[in-house]
Formats: sequence, structure tokens, C-alpha cells
Amino acid sequence: MSLKIAFMASSAPVAQTARAALIGRYGDAPPEAADVIVALGGDGFMLRTLHATQDLPAPVYGMNRGTIGFLMNEYSESDLMDRLRAAEEAVINPLAMRAMDQTGNLHEALAINEVSLLRAGPQAAKLRISVDGRLRLAELACDGALLATPAGSTAYNYSAHGPILPIGADVLALTAIAAFRPRRWRGALLPKTAQVRFDVIEADKRPVMAVADSESITEIDWVEIRSEPRIAHRILFDPGHGLEERLISEQFT
Repeated sequence: MSLKIAFMASSAPVAQTARAALIGRYGDAPPEAADVIVALGGDGFMLRTLHATQDLPAPVYGMNRGTIGFLMNEYSESDLMDRLRAAEEAVINPLAMRAMDQTGNLHEALAINEVSLLRAGPQAAKLRISVDGRLRLAELACDGALLATPAGSTAYNYSAHGPILPIGADVLALTAIAAFRPRRWRGALLPKTAQVRFDVIEADKRPVMAVADSESITEIDWVEIRSEPRIAHRILFDPGHGLEERLISEQFT
């Protein structure tokens, strides 16, 4: 029995060409009626697809028509049905962010990779960090800080010298970005159930923006972040090339 596939592609010409070729071979179902959603693009498009389809029952299988493709499988047209039937599934819970800006507006967003707080002016940001209502760091002077999921631990978190987390780990990575004081603070590993709050110190003088994946909010006063277990993103990978293997391999390259 054939699988019903919905093909979604980034705006890049190479992704659009691939989508047209695959539809010609396999047809194209509406995402709401599909057994599998195939995303064609890079990691950024994969994140957008996961966000856009989070309320649909179909898992998402990515094929790389972008740049890095850490969340994607290799592109091939000829054996797609066999690959989809043999694919292994990884389940990821996103982070839920609540952010209050300086005008009193509350913003909410979800992040599959990480929530980042970044300085938005010439001076270093100053952040107060609390975990589960308990003050843990009275003042972090830095370019920013982020909270990453295991799936996002090889992205911005890794570039900021944070740890790579196994995909099945029930932990989150709290990582400083160019910490100035405490100079030697290396971040923390927190339980997945933890709620992390950042309060911006001297927000008028030292403006900070918050970014949840690609959604940004400027002039932040405070941010609260927690894992959202009610949302489960299902991602498919070719056997032997799943997230667990990729996260391990990344540490030996």
C-alpha cells in the first residue's frame, strides 16, 4: 500500500525543482491527509515545517536541499517509499517561551532548538537567572545566554561552547554567550522539567532581544522558558543516521 505524501519545500530553486520532480513521481497529498510530510530544504526550513505542522498527525521526513542539513536525510528521488517505510522516528518536545517587553506586552513562542537572549546595544547585557523560582545567578554580564534542547544542542549552543546532549537526555543546556562576568562561568545542565527565568538588569541602558528559533522580540524585560511536553514533534531519519547517531558523530569530527 502506497503512503500518502505531502511535499513541502523552501523557496530555494533547488528545493522547488526537487518538489516538482517528487510530485511527478509520487503525487502530492494535502498535509492534513498525509501519512508523511516530506520537507525539502535546509535545517531552517525543517524547523519552520515542524512548527507549521505541529498539530497534524503525520511525522516529518526531511531531505536536504539546503546548506547544512543536520536535521535532514540525503536527497534521492528513486527509493523514497522504501526509505519512508524503514525510517526511524525521533520525538522532540519544544521549549515554550513567555517574554515581557518594556511596554508591558506579553509574547509567547515555541522553540525546537533554543531560546536565546542577545544584547541589542553597544554595551554588554546584564541578566539575572532564576531556576524554578530560586535565584541562581544574581548578575551575568555577557553578550547573551541561551537555553537549548538536546536537538538544538549542536546548533547555536555548540557554537557558544555549550555541551552536546544525547537526544534522549531529559536535560536542557543553559549556556552563556561571551560571558564577561563571572568570567569562568561555563553554564549549567538543568532537568527538562526546570523553568528558567531571565530578568534583564538595566534594560533601558542595556537592551536585550529574545529569539525563539527564528522569532524575535525586542526590548525585553524578562523571559520565562520551560519544556512543553504537550507538543511532540515526530521526525523521521534513515536507519543508522538518526539524531542519536548524528549527535555522537558530531563529537568526534
